[in-house]
Amino acid sequence: MALPARLSAWLPGRPADLFPGFAVSALIAATAQFLSEHYGAPAMLLALLLGLALNFLAEEGTRTAPGIAVTARTVLRLGVALLGARISAGMLAQLGWPLVLLVIGGVIATILFALLAARVVGRRWRFALLTGGSVAICGASAAMAIAAVLPRHERSERDLVFTVLAVTVLSTVAMVIYPMLADPFGFDDRTAGVFLGGTIHDVAQVVGAGFSISPEAGETATLVKLIRVAMLAPVVLVFSVIIRAQGQAEATGGKRPPLLPSFVVGFLLLAAANSLGLIPAALAEAAGAVSRWCLLISIAAVGVKTSLGKMLEVGGGAIALLVIETLFLGTWILVGLHLLE
Repeated sequence: MALPARLSAWLPGRPADLFPGFAVSALIAATAQFLSEHYGAPAMLLALLLGLALNFLAEEGTRTAPGIAVTARTVLRLGVALLGARISAGMLAQLGWPLVLLVIGGVIATILFALLAARVVGRRWRFALLTGGSVAICGASAAMAIAAVLPRHERSERDLVFTVLAVTVLSTVAMVIYPMLADPFGFDDRTAGVFLGGTIHDVAQVVGAGFSISPEAGETATLVKLIRVAMLAPVVLVFSVIIRAQGQAEATGGKRPPLLPSFVVGFLLLAAANSLGLIPAALAEAAGAVSRWCLLISIAAVGVKTSLGKMLEVGGGAIALLVIETLFLGTWILVGLHLLE
């Protein structure tokens, strides 16, 4: 049976054909979550590694290949859209405008720095936007959202998997090391929370690092991190506008893609509804949980689609780029906190 036109844009194929690939991705995600809960490793990292080990399931002609391809794209977009339910304008007032501007400035400065640094290490602007945005905003989630609007090329999947893997590892290292810096730098609990939330890439690691210091540090770190997450929609919009203006936006079915992707529209609508108090706290929490599972399932699918051998071709320059972007963001927040004292 043919799908309605609007639905077929999201599900390009019969549900029965797509289900095996989705089921494999969901099973990998569930396994990663189980291992994460029992052994403490980041679930995103485990889902990616397990997916890479099962690359043969995405080979052309397999029953799972169509569903894996759609899951990597469509489930990701749903997960990003649902992130908006956790964002509200009230977060800005709660933190105070000087710190809000410091965090927003850090996002913008890190992306601009990535564009400059990428030229030094011989990487192109697409890789700079992908890595810079993931470091500046929210790690793996941002990398996947940004990759959805960048012009595709033969190394797109490899670059995305490498970026997700690298930012997750760096975020885990930061979760262990950064809390130890609170005492040497003389941070109180609130300032430590701002530092952790403003510098660590992934939300889960921010929460872990913050609450390892104190409840106040954990709550502040989570709040600051969500402000960085709120920057995802405007950053993706700006990237989309620039790519479109340069004539590099991919046409689909002979038509230019929309200026603002549908998943970003969903993100903004949910954020606006939450700001107006239209989303109950329990529902917002549930949307956050569903979003996390969607992102976990989609990154598992991205892992399956990617050849480990090709990913290893990325080179030392790419690793250096992500490390210096991370150090730049950390330095920005440290200097800003010192100036605001």
